[in-house]
Amino acid sequence: MDFFIVQILTGLSNAAALFLVASGLSIIFGVTRVVNFSHGSFYMLGAFIAYSLMTVLPGFIGFWASILLAGVAVGVIGLIVELGVLRPIYKSPELFQLVATFGVILVIQDLALLIWGPDDLIGQRAPGFEGVVKIGDQLLPSYDLVLIFLSFLVLGGLWFLFNKTRVGILVRAATQDREMVGALGVNQSWLFSGVFFLGSALAGIGGAAQLPKGGADLLMDFNILAPVFVVVVIGGMGSIPGAFVAALLISELNVFGVQFLPQSTLVLMFVVMAVVLIFRPWGLFGRPEIVGSHGSQGPPEAPLRAFSGRLWLALAAAVIALTAVPFFGGTFLQVLLADVIIACLFATSLHFILGLGGLVSFGHAATFGGGAYAAALLVQFSGASMELAMLFAPFAAGLLALVIGWFCVRLSGVYFAMLTLAFAQVVWSVAFQWGEVTGGDDGILGIWPSAWASGTTAYYYLVLTVGLSGIATLLFMAYTPFGYALRGGRDSALRSEAIGINVRLVQWSAFIFAGFMSGLAGALFVFAKGSIFPTELEIARSFDALIIVFLGGVQSLFGPLAGGVVFTLLQDWLSRFEYWRLFLGLLIIGIVILLPNGLVGVGQWMRGRFGGPANRLEEAREEAG
Repeated sequence: MDFFIVQILTGLSNAAALFLVASGLSIIFGVTRVVNFSHGSFYMLGAFIAYSLMTVLPGFIGFWASILLAGVAVGVIGLIVELGVLRPIYKSPELFQLVATFGVILVIQDLALLIWGPDDLIGQRAPGFEGVVKIGDQLLPSYDLVLIFLSFLVLGGLWFLFNKTRVGILVRAATQDREMVGALGVNQSWLFSGVFFLGSALAGIGGAAQLPKGGADLLMDFNILAPVFVVVVIGGMGSIPGAFVAALLISELNVFGVQFLPQSTLVLMFVVMAVVLIFRPWGLFGRPEIVGSHGSQGPPEAPLRAFSGRLWLALAAAVIALTAVPFFGGTFLQVLLADVIIACLFATSLHFILGLGGLVSFGHAATFGGGAYAAALLVQFSGASMELAMLFAPFAAGLLALVIGWFCVRLSGVYFAMLTLAFAQVVWSVAFQWGEVTGGDDGILGIWPSAWASGTTAYYYLVLTVGLSGIATLLFMAYTPFGYALRGGRDSALRSEAIGINVRLVQWSAFIFAGFMSGLAGALFVFAKGSIFPTELEIARSFDALIIVFLGGVQSLFGPLAGGVVFTLLQDWLSRFEYWRLFLGLLIIGIVILLPNGLVGVGQWMRGRFGGPANRLEEAREEAG
């Protein structure tokens, strides 16, 4: 009995920091509707700032003052992010805000590296709470009890704020009907800023409060990000009681999972989130989400037959140039361009459901890595040829997408995105932990092309042929009746249903097709590298595809192509510098604010601005047919 009491108290203690961060994120999303991926960075900054303050503010009072001041400092940093990065794009689609906060993550990571260095910092013990409490024959750190008290104190404070003060009532009203609050004369800009300050400060306090237990390191932001989003989604976006209950649920399950089912700890919380969202699509205490403009592409482009002759000439010239690369470029250029083509195919498959269908997936890497693993496993265990493995991989990825999509397309917005993330994490966990089959963290090695394609040039031509064919197929499908039905469901589900379109079936089919093509990209990838590791299934790989789509332009079918070229080349060039994340993050933020239509949008603007009246009249005639 004593053992179970200590485990329960340990879970409550672990839930404290998780609740502090999750409550802040829930408040921010509830009012601003911003999916703030930089919230984990505020948690990390809270730990680092508190560590620095504790070195100059010693003693009992200094310790708690450092935690409080760290929260205030992080709140100010969050306010700067809100004013400088998010306020200019509040009226943009949610995808733009999400990508902007991902850029903030990269900037804060390198700034933290620059200020505090790469080494992990060990936090000091809490004065007066260095010992342990004995419960029967079990020991519990006394600071765990302090964290439990802190979580209930914050919960009570937030309840009082949102139920007994005018500001809190306005915030609560804004979570239910933001437009009505604005119509009543409330300054929404100040409301948003105040909420962002409060939410960021709570994340900072959470990071600072866990210093005596975990210290501070540069991986804290990503380590806390997934659990926090899981907690917020399970509890219901915008619900403080929901965040508290979900934090307790996840923490207790993890504590007991470590004791009784250790193999489940990496994926347990995602399984719980998937189960909750399947039966309660808006979380335990949330409300059904009003579908926003996630990934909205805008009006359909001109049909294929109306494409200008100059565009076809440009595409033909690009294909000819790529075909001629081996005659004037070296091995490195061929390998780099093969990576570019694979990235473009991967991103274009994501754009098919995101741009055309408005379905923002945080777990698209599941089908990319799934296809790669399917090809590698077939070669490893059956000795199959590269040709057979490449045929098998997209079908395996499509089957995986069929299962995942059946659950996910019932949801919309951020809940759809988080459920795709949950399934992707389950797939990653299987690849990471099933070492006897997948090799675990060591991956699968020695997966090379067939003899006829073993040379750099031969495999480059294979990637060029298969990759461009896959991209062309995706572009062609966008202009079929299926593609237009997908767009119709994105723009008006009710009208589409009224004219006989089964929107959910169309979205599910699109999800499967996108997974099939993503698996094809994964098959090309594994034979290009000769190996596959679980990292290709991680969240970061899914976000690479999201950034590529956004960088090129969400509103253009050719956006993933432009974004894939620029992102891959930039990544190759910037990775040579020590603080490459800082430059890449600033670039992403700059594009979000200054070039919201992406690279393709800039090109279209320049063509319209400097193309001349005659050229514009010719294009108008061609578009009119």
